[in-house]
Amino acid sequence: MDDEHVIEVTDLRRVYGGGFEAVRGITFSVARGEIFALLGTNGAGKTSTVELLEGLAPPDGGRVRVLGHDPYRARAAVRPRTGVMLQEGGFPSELTVGETARMWAGCTTGARPTAESLGLVGLGGRTDVRVKQLSGGERRRLDLALALAGRPEVLFLDEPTTGLDAEGRRATWELVRELRDAGTAVLLTTHYLEEAEDLADRLAILHQGRVATAGTPAEVTAGRPARISFDLPDGYFLGDLPPLGVLGVCGHEAEGRAVRLRTREPQRTAHGVLTWAERTGVELGRLEVRSASLEEAFLGIAKEAAA
Repeated sequence: MDDEHVIEVTDLRRVYGGGFEAVRGITFSVARGEIFALLGTNGAGKTSTVELLEGLAPPDGGRVRVLGHDPYRARAAVRPRTGVMLQEGGFPSELTVGETARMWAGCTTGARPTAESLGLVGLGGRTDVRVKQLSGGERRRLDLALALAGRPEVLFLDEPTTGLDAEGRRATWELVRELRDAGTAVLLTTHYLEEAEDLADRLAILHQGRVATAGTPAEVTAGRPARISFDLPDGYFLGDLPPLGVLGVCGHEAEGRAVRLRTREPQRTAHGVLTWAERTGVELGRLEVRSASLEEAFLGIAKEAAA
């Protein structure tokens, strides 16, 4: 195993019955003490990839290593050192939170004390509550507590904040950062692009079984146009602006007085717009200049792939 990388995926492939290739030769790695987000549209191959990393099935091509081992063939060596949070835990509904945690700890090598696991996720006061009485967000927190029970070196989080309110989501983010800072490698899948942008050190966006783009969130969004939006005053229209080509605009929308410009040269475009406004003596309402978001990059990749 590379001293730095605890997950190594090389030309990974997975084929289902009938010849459907869900994963088509993807390559990436995750370092110790890093949060890596695996994103993609429905059917992009995220779940198939994660199942191979968790050792639930062997790959049909390529190579995968977790902590230096084949996670399928050397499951006994890998599983005690990993934590897995599935989309749905499926725990017995009649057991209490404490009974569920103790049962799980009994099956986990070197498990944390039950109170510690539940305290990490804010369920310390819910020990005697039956699982069926928990809210959806509390069940997700219980799923996370059990994934952390064995003090994992590698943590797989599948949609970890689904069902959580804003406060619970932020608390989970902070816990995941603390785990990362303590050296845990985290592989995260999520449909919340804000979550990936906020949490991930690096990410990969899958589309139709291939890596469409990868890098830090800043690197992934850097190639996407920035956006400048504003409201024109009464009596002014988009055509009153200088020629959009001169402003460096690569796309635009206008609805009434509201104007949105897309540009790969935000400084040039903003300067041109503001210079025109000052020269003309108009005030631009709700003026906003911002770089592309991960959501815009994600949607752009999906749109380009579908074209």
